[in-house]
Amino acid sequence: MNQYVTAILLALIAMLGNGEYFLGSSMLSRPLVMCTLAGLITGNIHEGIIMGATLELAFVGSFSIGASIPPEIISGSVLGTAFAIAAGKSTAVALTLGIPIASLVLVIKNLCFIFILPYFVHKADAYAAEGDGRGLSRMNVLGGFFSVNLPIGLVVGISYLLGSPVIKSFLAIIPKFIINGLGIATGLLPAYGFALLLKMMINKNNVTFFILGFALAVYANIPVTGVAIFGACLALVLTGYSSYKDKFSTKTTQVAADGGSLPDGTGNNGGINYEDEEF
Repeated sequence: MNQYVTAILLALIAMLGNGEYFLGSSMLSRPLVMCTLAGLITGNIHEGIIMGATLELAFVGSFSIGASIPPEIISGSVLGTAFAIAAGKSTAVALTLGIPIASLVLVIKNLCFIFILPYFVHKADAYAAEGDGRGLSRMNVLGGFFSVNLPIGLVVGISYLLGSPVIKSFLAIIPKFIINGLGIATGLLPAYGFALLLKMMINKNNVTFFILGFALAVYANIPVTGVAIFGACLALVLTGYSSYKDKFSTKTTQVAADGGSLPDGTGNNGGINYEDEEF
C-alpha cells in the first residue's frame, strides 16, 4: 500500500478513536481496537492484535479521572504498532515506542485544550443563554473535532510519513540485548497497569476478594478465566443471600406490625415457623 494512503488511513483510525465526544464512550479508543485496526492497515492484523493486547495491559489503568488526563493512548497505540510492523520488529518495540509517543502527544492535546477549545466553550455558553439547543449541540461537535479529533489525526498521519524511515534506521542499529531487555520490560508493564487500576478500586471492603483471586491464580494454578468464573459465582451467591435475607427481614417486620399474624391470617404462613429457621 502507498505510504501516503497508509498515513491517511492511520490518521482516520486515530480520529475514529478520538470520536467519543460524538459517539459516546464506545471504547474504540482502547489499544486493543486501535492496534488491531492499525495492523489491518499495515498488512499484519495478527501482530496488530498481539500488540493491542500487550498495550491494553500496559494502559489498563489509563482513564481520565477529574482533571487527571492519562497519556494519549490512541496515537501511541496506532503509531507504535504501525512503526513496529513496518520495521518488522516485535511487540516489545511497539510498547517501547507507544508509551513515549503517547506522553508526547498528550502535551499537544493539552495545548489544543488551552488554545482551541475555549473558543467553542464560550460560543456554547452564548447559545445556552439564548436557549439555542441546536447551536449548543453544534459547538459540542465542532469543539471536539477541532480541538481533539483533527489535531490528533494530523499528528498521527504526519508522524507516520516523517518518522517511518527514521524509525526503521534507528531500530536497525539497536543491539539485540536491548531488544531482549525491552521484552522483559514488556512483561513488567502489564503489572504496572493493573496496579494503577487497583489503586482506584481497592478498599477495605473488597481487598479480601483480590487476595482470594491472587491465591487461586498463584497457588491453585487456576487460569484467569477460571478465577473470573469463581468471582462471578461468589458475587451471585452473596447478592442472592442478601436479597433473601432482606425479604425475610421484611416479612418478620410485617409480622411484628400485625401482632404476630402473617398476611394470610394463619399466624404461621402455612405451617412454617420462622423462629426455627436458620439464616
